[in-house]
Amino acid sequence: MSAQKKRNFQIEAFKHRVVVDPKYAEKTWKILEHAIHEIYNHNASGLSFEELYRNAYNMVLHKFGEKLYSGLVSTMTSHLKEIAKSVEASQGGLFLEELNRKWAEHNKALQMIRDILMYMDRTFIPSTHKTPVHELGLNLWRDHIIHSSKIHKRLQDTLLELVQHERTGEVINRGLMRNVIKMLMDLGSSVYQEDFEKPFLDVSADFYRLESQQFIECCDCGDYLKKADKRLNEEIERVSHYLDAKSEPKLTNVVEKEMIESHMHRLVHMENSGLVNMIVNDKYEDLGRMYNLFRRVTTGLALIRDVMTSHIREIGKQLVTDPERLKDPVDFVQRLLDEKDKHDKITSSAFNNDKTFQNALNSSFEYFINLNPRSPEFISLFVDDKLRKGLKGVTEEDVEIVLDKVMMLFRYLQEKDVFEKYYKQHLAKRLLSGKTVSDDAERSLIVKLKTECGYQFTSKLEGMFTDMKTSEDTMQGFHAAVGAEIADGPSLTVQVLTTGSWPTQSVTTCNLPSEILGVCDKFKSYYLGTHTGRRLSWQTNMGTADLKATFGKGQKHELNVSTYQMCILMLFNNADRMSYKEIEQATEIPASDLKRCLQSLACVKGKNVLRKEPMSKDIAENDAFYFNDKFSSKFYKVKIGTVVAQKESEPEKQETRQKVEEDRKPQIEAAIVRIMKSRRVLDHNNIVAEVTKQLQSRFLPNPVVIKKRIESLIEREFLERDKTDRKLYRYLA
Repeated sequence: MSAQKKRNFQIEAFKHRVVVDPKYAEKTWKILEHAIHEIYNHNASGLSFEELYRNAYNMVLHKFGEKLYSGLVSTMTSHLKEIAKSVEASQGGLFLEELNRKWAEHNKALQMIRDILMYMDRTFIPSTHKTPVHELGLNLWRDHIIHSSKIHKRLQDTLLELVQHERTGEVINRGLMRNVIKMLMDLGSSVYQEDFEKPFLDVSADFYRLESQQFIECCDCGDYLKKADKRLNEEIERVSHYLDAKSEPKLTNVVEKEMIESHMHRLVHMENSGLVNMIVNDKYEDLGRMYNLFRRVTTGLALIRDVMTSHIREIGKQLVTDPERLKDPVDFVQRLLDEKDKHDKITSSAFNNDKTFQNALNSSFEYFINLNPRSPEFISLFVDDKLRKGLKGVTEEDVEIVLDKVMMLFRYLQEKDVFEKYYKQHLAKRLLSGKTVSDDAERSLIVKLKTECGYQFTSKLEGMFTDMKTSEDTMQGFHAAVGAEIADGPSLTVQVLTTGSWPTQSVTTCNLPSEILGVCDKFKSYYLGTHTGRRLSWQTNMGTADLKATFGKGQKHELNVSTYQMCILMLFNNADRMSYKEIEQATEIPASDLKRCLQSLACVKGKNVLRKEPMSKDIAENDAFYFNDKFSSKFYKVKIGTVVAQKESEPEKQETRQKVEEDRKPQIEAAIVRIMKSRRVLDHNNIVAEVTKQLQSRFLPNPVVIKKRIESLIEREFLERDKTDRKLYRYLA
């Protein structure tokens, strides 16, 4: 098929020449000009808008758009000049009202004019890139009214004056303010910003600079913050009522800078009312206000945090180093917990649970708790006190709360292994004396420790509970086997403890009374007969005994005493008077324990079954003791506790510390070997860093000790030094 030729159609212009009246444009414009005058003079009701629209349409159609446009500009300009005179002539408070009224009229007139000239707006103006009618009306208003030499400054001053009046407590016409400022915004953001916002912000800065200076001289910190908060809210409200919403951040920024940032250091450190005073006196509302205001300023929260941290560290340091406080470990830990509760409440109530504040609080507590090397021991003593008697009759939930608080302090400890050492000793005493408030609470704490530090940390503690259960079964077997033989003698209950699980005690020989020795030997032969390959050694320093005693006038009592105290009291069956030296020789009880036992038997009012000469609180080596036949008590059963050395004595402390150091050595060596096994070659500084990182959950190893353990491993050929670089170590498989 052959392609058809394309035909181009062309529409030619109308050949017949249309003759236009040469005065047509002038006549038509006169009609339109008259209409514009009438609109401005409020006589628009008599106009035919349809006819006017057609006239404007025809002018544009007949290429008289330029004449129409320039005529519009000159007519509007002349009217606006008249309006300017009217506004300028208005007096005082009527100035803004007149301006506002004229603006409303101008807008209404502009709307009508735009409707008449709609065709020009749609065709002529876009093609000639001229300003549309409505925008033109606004621009002319801006140039002839707002920027009029007699109006411009007066308008600015009047607006700023009204804001000033409102700030000083006067009531102003907010509706009028809103309309006038809305007019500036309608004229374009640059008009609003240049003619009002910039000078407004400058005046605001001056106002608040002066006011803040007056406030800071006469107010305390809390009052100043209230005033600043009030001012800030007033400005935010002002924006919502009659300013551009975009002005809010700029305006609040001015208030924050002048009222907070300029004075924040002085406020925080203000004597008798600053941050520290608020913290000490639990002023949650003031602290919350300070937090909310200071968070608006770049370095505000950092300043609060730093001052708070240094305050907490200071009081914490005083608390943990005050010799008076260290006399009572339970009170010492309770004070730590009270301090933590106090600051936790401040953080949650006033500081919005801010994570950075929580971290600062935690690091402060970790800092000062570890200033006192006895903190692990004291925390364990606190637990001991609570689990012995402090939690009696307390609900399970409350027990959990106390245990959680203890765990929180435990997390702060750098030497968790020292805590473990003491905790094990205290747990052992509780279990053996049957003094624990609740097995559930004991096990709950062990589960928490296990979660925190892993199985290794608690395996021996769990072993202690296992031993207690096994011992019950062993005693049942013993009584079933030899019960008849020992029926007449003293009744015996034995707890068999696995050496590895329980705290190692140096075995102290003590001469037991012959009546007891017989039963002990029977148990020993029974136990070794049922278990092969085991050895038993008696821990006489850990047991208790019930003795029946008869005093003067035939008064009978049952005395609950320790094994050591029993050994001492049994001597007085054969003697009325014994010297300290004689008792020491007969029992062979270690001197420190013996003195404590005698003190509790002779010096405690209401429990003094012995008398001492000369009478005094302390035991001396030349004292003499008598059986107190005048002893009386309203109870049949009398419990005579040993005078407890709650804290360790200095030698005991040294011994515990040595044990801890010994226990650390294999852990450090194991960590070194683990690291070297995976890295093969490593320099000294990196080994120290890695070992510290691995062990810090239990304790902070000393770099000197790490170095010694490396030397020891080199001697035992686990590692070797590099031949060329002596600081480099190699792992020997």
